[in-house]
This record gives sequence, C-alpha cells and structure tokens, in this order.
Amino acid sequence: MTTETNNQMIVTPSSDDKNIATITHLCGVLFSLIPALIVWILKKDDSAYIADQAKEALNFQITVLLAQFVAGVLVFILIGFLFIFIIWVINIVFCIIAAISTSKGENYRYPLTLRLIN
Repeated sequence: MTTETNNQMIVTPSSDDKNIATITHLCGVLFSLIPALIVWILKKDDSAYIADQAKEALNFQITVLLAQFVAGVLVFILIGFLFIFIIWVINIVFCIIAAISTSKGENYRYPLTLRLIN
C-alpha cells in the first residue's frame, strides 16, 4: 500500500513482506547469519522492505559473531564465559524486539551494530 504525505511516498509493506522480515529476524537466534544472508540474496530485488530488514539482521548477526569470537578469546582469562552468556541473551532479546517491530511493519534498527553490508 502506498500513501502520499507532504510530497513523500510512504510504502506500507505487505503482510507477506512483514512475515518474511519477522522470520528472518527470529531465525537469527538459532541459525546465526545464514537465514538473513539467504533472504537478502533471494529477495533484495523483490521488496525494498525485505532487503532493508534482511540487511539489518545480517549486519547484527555479523556483529554478534564477531563479539562471540572476542568472548571466545577472552575465555582464556575466564571473563569470556560471562561475555558469551551476555551476548547470547542480547541476541535473543534484540531478535525478538526486531521480530515484533517488523510484524507491525516498522523498520527496525539494532543498536550497537556494525553496518558492514550496505
């Protein structure tokens, strides 16, 4: 659906687009960056909303993966175990928040995320 306000076009994503974006964010909890990468590659030309949200999920999962790697290195000084747990919880919480936002058709931006994929 498209509406025009103040000479700006506002595109409301379809329910299919919202569902794909929601599943993309939720699958990051279990399968890391693989679902976001697959959705982004397959759907980036079909829907700007899906492309944007898949990119956002992909960037967040890359950031989580890098943080887990650093925490894995820090395991040798014993603080890494705590960081691994904290990063895991943060991943779950932010993915759920993102899924709720995208199910409403909102554009979600993860905080503290490296924007490597543009």
